[in-house]
Amino acid sequence: MSSSRTRRAPVQRAVRRPAAPGPRRENPFQRLHTRARKAWDRPLTAYYLILGGSLLITVLGLVMVYSASQIKALQMSLPGSYFFRKQLLAAALGAGLLFAASRMPVKLHRALAYPILAGAVFLMALVQVPGIGMSVNGNQNWISVGGPFQLQPSEFGKLALVLWGADLLARKQDKKLLAQWKHMLVPLVPVAFMLLGLIMLGGDMGTAIILTAILFGLLWLAGAPTRLFVGVLSVAGLIGLMLIKTSPNRMARLQCIGATDPGPGDSCWQAVHGIYALASGGIFGSGLGASVEKWGQLPEAHTDFIFAVTGEELGLAGTLSVLALFAALGYAGIRVAGRTDDPFVRYAAGGVTTWVTAQAVINIGAVLGLLPIAGVPLPLFSYGGSALLPTMFAIGLLIAFARDEPGARAALSLRQPRFGRKRGAGGPRGPRRWNTMRRRASAARPSGER
Repeated sequence: MSSSRTRRAPVQRAVRRPAAPGPRRENPFQRLHTRARKAWDRPLTAYYLILGGSLLITVLGLVMVYSASQIKALQMSLPGSYFFRKQLLAAALGAGLLFAASRMPVKLHRALAYPILAGAVFLMALVQVPGIGMSVNGNQNWISVGGPFQLQPSEFGKLALVLWGADLLARKQDKKLLAQWKHMLVPLVPVAFMLLGLIMLGGDMGTAIILTAILFGLLWLAGAPTRLFVGVLSVAGLIGLMLIKTSPNRMARLQCIGATDPGPGDSCWQAVHGIYALASGGIFGSGLGASVEKWGQLPEAHTDFIFAVTGEELGLAGTLSVLALFAALGYAGIRVAGRTDDPFVRYAAGGVTTWVTAQAVINIGAVLGLLPIAGVPLPLFSYGGSALLPTMFAIGLLIAFARDEPGARAALSLRQPRFGRKRGAGGPRGPRRWNTMRRRASAARPSGER
């Protein structure tokens, strides 16, 4: 028997080929950016931003009004929740106005333009009648409506200019008259100057600045040529400079920009203590209700300088949250104005967005020491029912316009209830079809599969 081993042919190993490159893994930040872009492009994004952002600003404003006004109320021998209760009542009324405006058709909004303008002009003229108008902090812009309640008609002048100006420009655009400069300016600019004159009779420079911003916003949306735009801006700037030069109070406010010391006679006391409040807040603040500056150091803590108290109690995180909410509101308003084919909706949405964002920038800029103190409240946030009511009605306009977009209207009509019958399925006594995962999975199986 042979002891030699059986020789076998060597096994040939297969040559390994390089694996085909798989799909490239997306960066987490790119994936987040893609999802964010898809969310921004959804039809109902503007609707939810306006509704959610405005409600969050209003609710946070109520909390901060309660915190910032307690000391002021106690100093006036009033209950600590006095200003909060008044603001809560105004917010409840404003919520009703917001809901009503959001459900009104565009034709009804246009029909209200002239009555609101006439009412605002009448009330603003009534302010100057002795015995009826009231002076608050040196401004003759208030009317007593009984008891502790007061009304500032100039706040309704902003809403009147937005609605009336949008209706006027829309009608002229339909008749193709905006190509002529005289039709673009007349009667929009004269009526706006009339409102400005009535406001300046009472000495309210801050409201006049907001009204001027609304006028410029409407002219820009109407496609005013550069030379015309610059001309109107120059005239308004010269008038404003003259009004500032002739008022020592306004000159003193202008000199307090960037001040870090109260100065002689404490002329910059309010501006400096607003900076002190923001600086002492840190990243997360000293805690809700723990502000030190509201104990008599910071004037107007619950109105014009409530943003400073927010920075002191909620810190940088709180102030950035407020800024983000206003930025989202402004973006949504611009999106509504840019995606519509209705000229009235475009002008009205642009006017409301200009109003809210310009007023927020002026108020926050004054608190930060970057702009002169103009005496305007932070929209939806500061104390003041006269400012809150027309602003919430204007937000209701934006919500109505956002709901009326073609994509948003289709998305709202396709929304199905979570439980119960689907709309239009089976009639009033048709079978129930529940939106469950099991029902959807079984409906996706091919016939015969179990």
